[in-house]
Amino acid sequence: MAPVEGPWDWYGKRALVTGATGFIGDRLVARLAALDAEVHAVSRRPQAQAAGEVWHTADLTDPEAAGNLIRAARPDVLFHLASEVTGTRDHNAVLPTMHANLAAAVNLMSAVAGAGTGTRVVLAGSVEEAREGDAVPCSPYAAAKWAATGYARMFHGLWDVPVTVLRVAMVYGPGRDEPRRLVPYVTRALLQGRDPELSSGTRMIDWVYVDDVADAFVAAASAEKAAGQVFDIGSGRRVSIRETVERITRIIGGAGRPRFGALPDRPLDNPQIADVAAAAEVLGWRPVTPLAEGLRATVAWYADRSRSDGLPPDDV
Repeated sequence: MAPVEGPWDWYGKRALVTGATGFIGDRLVARLAALDAEVHAVSRRPQAQAAGEVWHTADLTDPEAAGNLIRAARPDVLFHLASEVTGTRDHNAVLPTMHANLAAAVNLMSAVAGAGTGTRVVLAGSVEEAREGDAVPCSPYAAAKWAATGYARMFHGLWDVPVTVLRVAMVYGPGRDEPRRLVPYVTRALLQGRDPELSSGTRMIDWVYVDDVADAFVAAASAEKAAGQVFDIGSGRRVSIRETVERITRIIGGAGRPRFGALPDRPLDNPQIADVAAAAEVLGWRPVTPLAEGLRATVAWYADRSRSDGLPPDDV
């Protein structure tokens, strides 16, 4: 299977998505299906076969499993989104995040290199990866993603694997209930009339809407000049946690009030703001969803879910 040249036509192309049950992965699978791609989706646990999708079960930290997956799916493009996402500074997170975020990526790239099929690879990196001049990654997760990006550059430079890394900023939006994440946690609490407990709120965040991120992955796979490059995917704008939470509070109204300073700030929580100029130039991608619009859609999704569940507020 040779690399696709010229304008990218998704019809019948085999697209393999790891982490397909995740927040971004779910959106990407739907987007690819709408483009008439042949979608192969990967999960750690067996999934019901859906119309238009072929599901695979694999532990990507196992090199043999990763190789078997690539041979079975024979993808034209591999989107590697499977990840252990955590901002914890706990040293006990080092090994789990290394295996989930570094070993899995290396196993898949090794399988692609060994297959010699010219499969395009798009890796989900993180805007929190250390940049040039940074001495210390801010977390075990950031360190693992940073290392995976280095391996991706090596696989492209030594063995011409057409791999692209998207360093994704803080993703938010409707469709995935992750109560440990800031926007879901605050939204759920305020909808229930509770006071969310937060840090000082001074940290600056680059927020990017989930549908815009899915579009960025499609654009990265489609752009011929993207191979071997690393792109920031975000809004390019700084917004503090305090301002973000206050926006959500105004949208919801109600009795709940954020308690800033109830939790300590995390060490090495330095802001990393996406520079989207390269993504715009090479991928033809820019974020299109303003934060105000995206937060309203997110709050509406949580409010609808709360009503449809019919659960008492503390159980929503």
